[in-house]
Amino acid sequence: NGAQSHYSNGCLEGFNRKIKQIERTAFGYSNFINLLTRIRLEENKVKEKGSSNLLIA
Repeated sequence: NGAQSHYSNGCLEGFNRKIKQIERTAFGYSNFINLLTRIRLEENKVKEKGSSNLLIA
């Protein structure tokens, strides 16, 4: 099917790889909400509130 179809799941695989990498580097996060916030920040879905934000890596 991959040779006949024009569709690819490359974008999804790349996003999954990025999440797994964040999970590896965020092993010490205290809760799951912090991990979700980090993922959203990496994907620019959530804007940072200011320069005094504690989520700046």
